[in-house]
Amino acid sequence: MSEGDVVSEEFGEAYWEDRYRTHAAEHGRQPNPQLVAEVRDLAPGTALDAGCGEGGEAIWLASRGWRVTAVDIATTALRRAREHAEALGPDVANRIDWVRADLTGWTPTGEHFDLVTTHYVHPATSRDALFDRLAAAVTPGGTLLVVGHHPSDQHAARSHASTPDVHFTAEEIAASLDPDRWEIVVADARTRSVTRHDGHEITLRDTVLRARRRP
Repeated sequence: MSEGDVVSEEFGEAYWEDRYRTHAAEHGRQPNPQLVAEVRDLAPGTALDAGCGEGGEAIWLASRGWRVTAVDIATTALRRAREHAEALGPDVANRIDWVRADLTGWTPTGEHFDLVTTHYVHPATSRDALFDRLAAAVTPGGTLLVVGHHPSDQHAARSHASTPDVHFTAEEIAASLDPDRWEIVVADARTRSVTRHDGHEITLRDTVLRARRRP
């Protein structure tokens, strides 16, 4: 079995289904603060949330007028996300299309979304190939927002030591974007605090890349 096969198996459908089934639902979870900081001033349009999990970011976007396509591999996560959206009423629920798909091979509609965002994606194969597909889905004038685990994040490094593609810098992603087609708006490393299930607060370090596709 190759290294790629190991990674694919580790972060495949069975892994994510087990993860969500063995953890309590996170209904009401606040959206990622990096998304809020970078998107709150954008005019609503069409958005793709790639790897949406239980829908915290997709629901936040929909509540602010975005029409969202939210994609995840885990059926349990999508069911929980849909239930949470429906509990908030049709003004939110009807703005989100939930799609069960494996981002490893799924290709979104090209140049279709005003915003494409992904948070802490765990690619089963090439990270660069995934980000290339996501970038291709951004319409001219639209925004690509990638939030990930920074290599200096010690907590993420311990959790995913065997999967180096999970950790990257904003500069690495920016270097893969054609400067004739993309303007780099933000390339940063930021900290955020989270409270774990045991009640302890930890500080994480995020990679944040925001790029605007040139018209």
